[in-house]
Amino acid sequence: MSRPSEHQLTILIDALGEAQRIGMLGPTPVAEAIQRAWAFVDAIPDQARTFIDLGTGGGIPGLVIAVGRPELAGLLVDRREKRIDLVARLIGRLGLRDRIEAWAGDVADLPTDRTWDVATSRGFGSPAYTAGHAAPLVSPGGLLLVTEPPDSNGERWMVEDVRQQGFELEGVVEGVARLRRVTPRS
Repeated sequence: MSRPSEHQLTILIDALGEAQRIGMLGPTPVAEAIQRAWAFVDAIPDQARTFIDLGTGGGIPGLVIAVGRPELAGLLVDRREKRIDLVARLIGRLGLRDRIEAWAGDVADLPTDRTWDVATSRGFGSPAYTAGHAAPLVSPGGLLLVTEPPDSNGERWMVEDVRQQGFELEGVVEGVARLRRVTPRS
């Protein structure tokens, strides 16, 4: 995928700037946060049609993905209702209501009768916790994309707890670990 256009960057900076002003995004300049989140956009395979953002917070990377990949339908999830209220308003402002939803609640409470091609997360929890919560939500063959610490090779994902959830590390690119769902959750 290409980098965001000037127009995309402008509308995202404006929308996410509101999230930052009210304390729902950290102090990193919004344009820089968007550029970092664009690694998620690049990591999603062309054949994907759906994604779920776990612990979306102020909307990164979920809103960046939604703007950068207009063919995807998505669900942005956070257990804090105040954050989801803002994200829902930003979805409207960005003109994404026809394909992007916001849901307030704990990821563990999501119905498991629906799965997504890709799950994303910036800082949801430990590898075992993240994999355990993502497993029932990611389609077999789908991906879990997670932000990694600087200079990480993803080694922290190569543990038995993650493998038992059916995820296998494919690699880390631009700070995003790419884990394939290879087996159904047991």
